Amino acid sequence: MERSTIVRVHEGLHARPATRFVKLAKSFECEIDIIKDGKAVSAKSSVKLMLLGVKEGQEVTVRANGADAIEAVEALIAYLENPRAGLEDDDTPNADSAVAAVPQSAAPPPQAAPTSDAGLVGIAASEGVHVGPAFAHFPPEIRSDRRTLAAHEIEPELTKFQAAIAAVRTRMDKALADETLAGGDRGIVAALRDIAGDDTLVGDTVAMIREGTDAVAATIAVSSRLAEEFGAVEDPYLNARADDMQAVGRQICLALLGQDDVSLEQIPQGAVLIADDIGAWDLARAPLKRIGAIVCGHGGATSHIAIIARSHGIPAVLGLGERVAELRSAKVVAVNGNSGAIIADPDAGARADYEKRMGEAKAERDALTIFRDAVPKLANGTVIEVAANLGSLEEIEAAKEAGAMGVGLFRTELLFMRHMHLPSEDMQAETYGALAKAFAPYPVIVRTLDIGGDKPIAGIEFPEEENPFLGWRGIRMCLDRPDIFKQQLRALLRAAVHGNVKVMLPMVSDLDEVRRTRVLIEECKAELKQQGIAFGEFALGVMIETPAAVLIAPALAREAAFFSIGTNDLTQYVMSADRLNPTVAKLNDVANPAVMAAIEMTAKAGVEAGIMVGMCGEAAGRPDLIPAFIRMGLTELSMSPASVPRAKKVVVELGKAG
Repeated sequence: MERSTIVRVHEGLHARPATRFVKLAKSFECEIDIIKDGKAVSAKSSVKLMLLGVKEGQEVTVRANGADAIEAVEALIAYLENPRAGLEDDDTPNADSAVAAVPQSAAPPPQAAPTSDAGLVGIAASEGVHVGPAFAHFPPEIRSDRRTLAAHEIEPELTKFQAAIAAVRTRMDKALADETLAGGDRGIVAALRDIAGDDTLVGDTVAMIREGTDAVAATIAVSSRLAEEFGAVEDPYLNARADDMQAVGRQICLALLGQDDVSLEQIPQGAVLIADDIGAWDLARAPLKRIGAIVCGHGGATSHIAIIARSHGIPAVLGLGERVAELRSAKVVAVNGNSGAIIADPDAGARADYEKRMGEAKAERDALTIFRDAVPKLANGTVIEVAANLGSLEEIEAAKEAGAMGVGLFRTELLFMRHMHLPSEDMQAETYGALAKAFAPYPVIVRTLDIGGDKPIAGIEFPEEENPFLGWRGIRMCLDRPDIFKQQLRALLRAAVHGNVKVMLPMVSDLDEVRRTRVLIEECKAELKQQGIAFGEFALGVMIETPAAVLIAPALAREAAFFSIGTNDLTQYVMSADRLNPTVAKLNDVANPAVMAAIEMTAKAGVEAGIMVGMCGEAAGRPDLIPAFIRMGLTELSMSPASVPRAKKVVVELGKAG
């Protein structure tokens, strides 16, 4: 029995839709294949299904052979023709975030770390300084002296392999049952668990064992082959599955050998974790409160490791490449998460300097705790909202602990980058709604998708651009792709019923961009009303980060409900200096008179129009500049959570000084 159809599942059979499709297929006893472009794979293997790369709009054939073949084909065809299939709530929330990864184009090149007089230099991924005992986490590679099994050894070896699979999945089930496991980590573990029981991984390994290969060698061979297949796929989000395959294969091998992996549970208090890479399974189990700092060969400032480190206030330097191996024998390591500098076995003077800075930072943190619940206001009674910049729900706890008065910038691109498919409207609405609930009644300002050729995401094809920072990105891309933009706007309208949601548009350089967005918002409202879906209202603001926006600020102020000055991009555009280029780093200073003049022009236009003017760049947390920003008329400052208490202190003292 077979039937062909055009796939209508949103973004095709990636991640969660593929997992649900496989789950449905397994509910039938018959053998089932799905065929695309002449290639057939088992519909009961999520690994093979993802490697098939079934996209929305493509034609596939479902073929079944067995007693319930007719029922199976009808059910699976109905699934494939349902645009919402697999995107509804699941009993393993966020399971498709297992591929959360920075696209390869954004990853640092091998050996990207130069040597400085101080030692090694990597990517400063999480601010802070720390010196402490080194804890080298370099798990040994599992090797197998491949041996041929005798006929009588095969069945016992198969039993041993199945027991190892069961042990790995049980261990992961235990981790999922831990209520302290963060939501993002929970999704990663859930996806790893699915891989550990996948029909292809298990079936191909069993086949090799039946042919006489020992279980460890067979597991290594199959997991490595599947990892290579994922690594060869053009989609960078499928590439990330290669690491998952290797990680799961390693866990199965360890279970077969009766060994435990090198555990982070033994890391001493205040130690510096040194690793070439830290896998998802290790991260999920890591005792983060004991880790003093992280140094890693892989990863960048937007990687999962960096996000976790910042959320927990752990200094981190990543992207060292192969040179991280130079730290394997170090006894003590000093880490500067502000500059990216690392010193192995610092001398007495350097160690004393780091310890002094650590002590000063701790004393400052302790002194700033009294400002956690303070309401910073000026002598005239004006309250200055000190908010946090966030990129994920996992960062909420750190922001609230710091005393953030809402969110001044929620970067939605991470939600898009961490999945193998574009996030559905329901997924987005759930995320934005959770954010609004967490900070109510304080406002949360959500930036619409700010993505471009420099940060590719699955589901959007970007043109080749010589300078993507000046190209098809931000509001420009969104208005050209209303199919994507309207989904986000609908999700934000739905989230607005849960709290004080505000929305701002990035990379605005023309009045028409705001007006066209308003038209789309009204269309979304009409659609939601017709569908009977509850929604609220949100204020629409503009992110001021282009010189054009500064120059037309008076006109923009008549169109927008608020301004939020993005100092990172504004500075690089005003100064014509790439903020990622270290050779022109000295030009990228917000305090430059040209940049300060642009900020003042923007503030003047906003104040005269009677709208709120805020700032969401990291400059908003600079104690030396906060008084000037407030004098210009800014009433909202948003920064990393770690900077919130210090900024509150500055404002409170300004208010007392009159």
